[in-house]
Amino acid sequence: MRDCLLLRFALPLLLTVTAVGARADVRVTIESPSNGQKVENRVDQAPIRGAASADGKRAADFDVMLVLDVSGSTRNPSGVDVDGDGEVGVDPRRELIPGFPGDIENTDPGDSVFEAQAAAARALLRGLDPSRVRVGLATFAGEVDASGERRNPNQHDAWLEVPLTNDYAAVLRGIEAILARGPSGATNFAAGLRLAVTELSGLPGARSVRRRDAQPVILFLTDGVPSLPIGSGGVTDPGDIEAAISAAKLAQIAGIRINTYAMGENALTFPQAVTEIARVSLGTYTPVQNPGDIVALLQGVSFANVEDIVIANLTTGDFSTDVSLKPDGSFSGFVPVRQGRNQVRVTALASDGTRGSVTLDLDFGRTQLTDLELSRELERIRRMNKELLVVKERQKIEDFRKREKKDLELEVERKP
Repeated sequence: MRDCLLLRFALPLLLTVTAVGARADVRVTIESPSNGQKVENRVDQAPIRGAASADGKRAADFDVMLVLDVSGSTRNPSGVDVDGDGEVGVDPRRELIPGFPGDIENTDPGDSVFEAQAAAARALLRGLDPSRVRVGLATFAGEVDASGERRNPNQHDAWLEVPLTNDYAAVLRGIEAILARGPSGATNFAAGLRLAVTELSGLPGARSVRRRDAQPVILFLTDGVPSLPIGSGGVTDPGDIEAAISAAKLAQIAGIRINTYAMGENALTFPQAVTEIARVSLGTYTPVQNPGDIVALLQGVSFANVEDIVIANLTTGDFSTDVSLKPDGSFSGFVPVRQGRNQVRVTALASDGTRGSVTLDLDFGRTQLTDLELSRELERIRRMNKELLVVKERQKIEDFRKREKKDLELEVERKP
């Protein structure tokens, strides 16, 4: 689940680059409470639920193919204690740590980029609604021989682990199967993308059934650059990049958006392949300099291209960011209220910076009944907001919130 206290913080650096296109038409709908409805709670907080979309339409269903890089380089340390054992794995050769054999690349394999991707996939599933979002799982790499050449010119360098499904338990089992095999081989971007396009489009050979009313999305994770299908698997040839971009063009023709995540120290150099894949398909490119941060970042992804939700009480001038935003654009949160009539405004921020708002009136009254469920939900949102705070670097969200707060203050000052 995506939670929206996403203010500017110093570390680590995370940045999302959105493909350039037409400005979004942001629509916000309130599901609960209805306009004019009376709301009761034992604390001066009113729960608000609704949905937002950046295309002007209602919140949509989604089909999501999660495509993971399982090449040999993903054995490298992620920079985070992924397995929670209290130690962060490092490369002993780079850190000049004595006592390790020369072929050891990571002092704690449980903290590898490979393990971080798996943890990120699990975190993503925890925030999705299986009634609206189907998820499929695919992996890519590329077998090579001792000389770095492909073992077979006709080999498959991408594998469908789980077809699109509402059964998230099946996806979790697929993740465990990937972990049991471990990483190996070179990196064939094109194979992974073409397989994902085949499944999302329901093309011949697909094991997934296409849903025409669902928006298709590919989440593409990698720690490197393509080294196949052209030439040696140890180097990147122009043909490897061209093949990957061609696959992205097929996705765009099929109406599939690709969001790419490049993990590692070279992520901020904006590698051509992953940036072009996102641009061509009208998706987003997100460099993740510290690979382990993909765990928190992926659970904060937005399929609906909605970055943030702010709820303001125009009657009292109170301002709330205690909002949980799901990838499909649905949200729930709390706004401070006073007894009696309150006018509440909900504003959504789209990925391209455009905004959309809706207002409603509600009557609030104190109740003597203990509402533990609402109180616990508020505390849960606040706790997860704090967790995301340390890994989000979103200046535009900070600017958005400052602007909303300033607009709210001006509106309150103008009232008689």
